[in-house]
Amino acid sequence: MAAPARSRSANPVLRRRPQLSEDVANHVRNVIMSGGVRPGDFIRLDETAAELGVSVTPVREALVALRGEGMVELVPHRGYIVCPLSRQDIEDIFWLQGEIAVKLALRATDGITAEHLAELVQLNSALRDALERSDATAIEQCEFEFHRLINRVAGGAKLGWFLFGAIRYTPARLYATDPGWGELAVKSHDKLIEAFEKRDLGQVDRQMRVQFSDGAERLLAHLDKLGIWD
Repeated sequence: MAAPARSRSANPVLRRRPQLSEDVANHVRNVIMSGGVRPGDFIRLDETAAELGVSVTPVREALVALRGEGMVELVPHRGYIVCPLSRQDIEDIFWLQGEIAVKLALRATDGITAEHLAELVQLNSALRDALERSDATAIEQCEFEFHRLINRVAGGAKLGWFLFGAIRYTPARLYATDPGWGELAVKSHDKLIEAFEKRDLGQVDRQMRVQFSDGAERLLAHLDKLGIWD
């Protein structure tokens, strides 16, 4: 089956900047991870470029990068095809994300200040408000900023870089449009903030793991519903 890398939401507006191919790669990666295209589907350069409103060049560059990640394969004289994606792949991705995020959060516990805690409370409140408005873009941004603050307090630029690399495989918009995910995230954030305040390493560990295990379960259920593995 041939398909553009089309999202299930409105057409994305990509930023005009030198890293445009990275934006295209992020879009295609998220479409693959959320089941917008299936393993075995062909991703056509011209159709994807037309949908995203860009030239074919950044799409080609994006697919070359995704080929290096094992997300797509190049079939001679036919184009790029989506690689198989197994349940184990999903579980492994979220396991890796969770392990790195837990380590960073535990490290942040010693250095977190009252000012940091106040900022986390503010960000979680903004996330709650965005959820009430069903503002998916604001939800994604608030969630990103919440965890970026924790990672910044933790330090460890290289570890943060590895986490960023793993997080790229999380289809953020899928979660941002899931009210159940949002409700759990806000509650878990509240407990995490309290754990930071009390320097409760065990609770910090638990709440970070809850978020990643929940993310894996929701994505697996979503892909099951789409029949990705039928």
